[in-house]
Amino acid sequence: MDEAQYYPGLVGPSRVAGGTTVLELSGDLDILAVSVLSGRLDDLTGAQGADLLLDLRAVTFIDCAGLSLLSRARYRTRQRGGRLRLAGVIAGGSVARLLRMTGLTGDFEIVSDDGTAGAGDAATEAAGAPGAGSAVA
Repeated sequence: MDEAQYYPGLVGPSRVAGGTTVLELSGDLDILAVSVLSGRLDDLTGAQGADLLLDLRAVTFIDCAGLSLLSRARYRTRQRGGRLRLAGVIAGGSVARLLRMTGLTGDFEIVSDDGTAGAGDAATEAAGAPGAGSAVA
């Protein structure tokens, strides 16, 4: 079965802005979506010193498979001296909720819509812990 046909809009085009690769994701990040997306993320996180920003504003659902995919991308970038940030983690949204429930909010660098990381952004407040969304820059 070709899962890509069921998730045609999952991955938007990637673009490079100021040395950072921005990848927009949309729809459901579930187990089938992971099979479509994992190769693309492996390509982006395989480079030494990659700087990757995943824009999750249009993600409507995420389950443990989607969270595992994000965690793997974070691990791969760090192992290669790179950086992974999440944007569009909306307060009360599915991504913020799952990060909070699993205790992983502080493990990801979450940036606000203005591009800054740290305490006070919507994702951090949604997680219920001041400063939990910030990470080492």
